[in-house]
Amino acid sequence: MASNPSNSTSYKQLKEDFVSNLSGGEASEVNYVTAVSFVAILLWSVLQTRQSFFKSYGPLALLVDFLLSVCAFLLAITIYADKPFLLSGLLIAPAILIYALPTNIAAPKRKPKLPPNAQSKNKNAKDAGVASGRGELSVLSVKPFLTHYRGSLMIMTCLAILAVDFRLFPRRFAKVETWGTSLMDGGVGSFVFSAGVVGARPLLKERATGRTTPLARRLLDSMRHSLPLLVLGVIRLLSVKGLDYAEHVSDYAALSVLLGVIYQMVLESTDLKAYILLAPRTDLLSKNREGICSFIGYLAIFLAGQDAGMYMLPRKISASRASTPGAQRNSLLLRMTVWTGVWAALYYFVTNPVRGAGLDVSRRLANLPYILWVAATNNVTILAYYAIDAFCFPAFYNANDARTEREAYLTATSRVLRAYNRNGLAVFLVANLLTGLVNLTVPTLHVGPVATMGILLGYAATVTGIALGLDWLDVSIKL
Repeated sequence: MASNPSNSTSYKQLKEDFVSNLSGGEASEVNYVTAVSFVAILLWSVLQTRQSFFKSYGPLALLVDFLLSVCAFLLAITIYADKPFLLSGLLIAPAILIYALPTNIAAPKRKPKLPPNAQSKNKNAKDAGVASGRGELSVLSVKPFLTHYRGSLMIMTCLAILAVDFRLFPRRFAKVETWGTSLMDGGVGSFVFSAGVVGARPLLKERATGRTTPLARRLLDSMRHSLPLLVLGVIRLLSVKGLDYAEHVSDYAALSVLLGVIYQMVLESTDLKAYILLAPRTDLLSKNREGICSFIGYLAIFLAGQDAGMYMLPRKISASRASTPGAQRNSLLLRMTVWTGVWAALYYFVTNPVRGAGLDVSRRLANLPYILWVAATNNVTILAYYAIDAFCFPAFYNANDARTEREAYLTATSRVLRAYNRNGLAVFLVANLLTGLVNLTVPTLHVGPVATMGILLGYAATVTGIALGLDWLDVSIKL
């Protein structure tokens, strides 16, 4: 039976109203909800370190990995949205219990000692950060905590873009109209921050080889690295328009802050803010003014992420060659803690109405408070993942050859999160297409809680299956 056009139109209007004029919630609540993800990773890590639960990756291990890596956050944004502390407690309790149990890990085999001349040659190669092709460590390594951070961020994003269309997803988690903070607002900026973190890799490689790049070229490279995000945004826009989907129109750290301050001054001292928020949409520029004008803000976020990557990605944090792996871990932990405190303090000063400037956060403007909020939140999140990583998997940082490090990395990372991290942008595109398909076939606003959870679980399992399938086939899709 053909649907009544008027009914179809009214339902689309109802969906647009459902995501319009929202004011978000407390920034602290965003932290409580996202904390569920790294508490779940803590449980995953304890299972692995104490019981080698995921070493033999059978159906049970896959199921538990999926439940902890994906479903824990799904519960946090739906059924447990008002009780994130309870959900975190339900995850921490078994972690404590399992940690108290006797371990079930076989003792590692001792490696044969190398002759003195070979040891000296090995040490010199590693100190120089050169991979000779015989297993020596290179300057940069793929850090387990960054894999978990980026994989979890991609999972949060994929789940939220569909969950937001259901009533079980709280409205305070959806994107705000103009002013305020929400889970999805934080996710937009976090996506850019995460791209900045990995965008530091080519710069670090240049530094290792002694080459330098002018500041102007670095800025151009930063913009170029942001292009995949722009392409995805265009694809999503075209899919939304094509499907008639309901929409709502509404040293680097110093450079990042400087850009943010200048942009904020321009917003406050000119008519730019009024133009972005109030001008009529009459041409191509005015119809896309938020994205065009907020580019400076997102560039500042990207540079803040790049600054974090500059000290998180290198193998050696301390310049001293005599520094032990434990000292290196502690040095990175201290540096991350200090920078987290700096970003949090800046955010507090800029937004506090009594002791600070009292400015409001706006994702739509990508203003200075939004830049600082995203930087502070992501630094806190990465710090939490690193603390779990350093405590549970010190063997990764003690590795003295590439093969051992690779084995330690696979042991220390969730296969589900590795899969999402490996093909994140491609998986995100698939998630957008599936989101459109669900909205074309299901009246999401009229679906009850039980059916909602069934649809979201099926969607999560499908996206996860695609990510794992690409990883199993050893496919890396670069967008």
